[in-house]
Amino acid sequence: MKYICLGYMDPKKWETMSERERNAMIDECFAYDDVLRKKGHFVGGEALQSAGNATTLRWKNGKVSITDGPFAETKEQLGGILVLEANDLNHAIQLMSKHPGVKAGPFEIRPAEDLTEMIHASERRRSQTNGE
Repeated sequence: MKYICLGYMDPKKWETMSERERNAMIDECFAYDDVLRKKGHFVGGEALQSAGNATTLRWKNGKVSITDGPFAETKEQLGGILVLEANDLNHAIQLMSKHPGVKAGPFEIRPAEDLTEMIHASERRRSQTNGE
């Protein structure tokens, strides 16, 4: 089963770290990601640019409303995602509890939803509607 791991950190904490400390943290994280890859648990992942570069879309008054930046009222911001292959939630927790990134901020772990059947059902419905 796939699990999405959302890594958060306080940008101010990152800014107060020396370049040496930041490089050590990055190197530790990438080394552990390599361990996860070798054992078949690392499915994918991406770091995110600063939340200041974000744009938030919302449906408001019958149309899309666009807001610059994130719409989170927390000092910790989403910094990246990691997709794991794990047997169950306990296994995902076990794997991520060893990830050095947890030292920088919390990780939220959620099971990924398998939308395969939902996609196929939608495709069938749409092809019937378009074929009429």
